[in-house]
Amino acid sequence: MKRCGWVKMTNPIYVDYHDQEWGQPLHDEQALFELLCLESYQAGLSWETVLNKRQAFRSAFFNYDVQKVAAMTDGELDKLLDNPNIIRHKAKLYATRANAQAFVKVQEEFGSFDHYLWSWVEFTPLDNSVKSFREVPTKNDLSEGISKDLKKRGFKFVGPVCVYSYLQAAGLINDHEDSCEWKRVR
Repeated sequence: MKRCGWVKMTNPIYVDYHDQEWGQPLHDEQALFELLCLESYQAGLSWETVLNKRQAFRSAFFNYDVQKVAAMTDGELDKLLDNPNIIRHKAKLYATRANAQAFVKVQEEFGSFDHYLWSWVEFTPLDNSVKSFREVPTKNDLSEGISKDLKKRGFKFVGPVCVYSYLQAAGLINDHEDSCEWKRVR
C-alpha cells in the first residue's frame, strides 16, 4: 500500500508507526501521555531518533504511568542523564515529570485528558486534504490555542509546532496525503 511521502521506508519502526499508530484517533490516557512526552522530546531532533529510543524511554519512565512519573524525584531524573539509550537532555527529562503533574491536574479538572483534548475539536477529527506532506502546515490556530492553554497549565516543551505534530499523531487532525492508501483504511 502507498504511504505518506514522509515515511522512511528503510526503517521498519517508522513504517510500523505510520501504518499502525499515526493519525488514528487516540483516547487511552496512558497512550496520550506517552505520545505527548515523545513529541516533546523531538524538539530539535528527528522523529526517527525519538521512535528508535521509544522502548528505552518506556523503561525509564515506568511505561509512562502518569502517577509514577509525576512522583519521580530529582535524583531519579538526574540518574537518567547517564542512560545512553534515551535522549539525555536534562530540561526535557524534567519536563516529563512537570508534564505528568500537569496532566494529572487536567484529568482531575476535566475527568480525563482525553476529554480535555478532544473537546478542542468537538470530539470529531479534522480531515485535511493534502497532496504532499510539503503542504502540511507546521502549526495552525488550533495548535497555537492548545499550546497556549497547556503552557498556562504548567506543561513544558509544548509549543505550537509540537502540539500540531501531537494532534496529527493522536488523530485529531488527519494529514495523511490524499494518495496514502492508509488514509482510506481508517
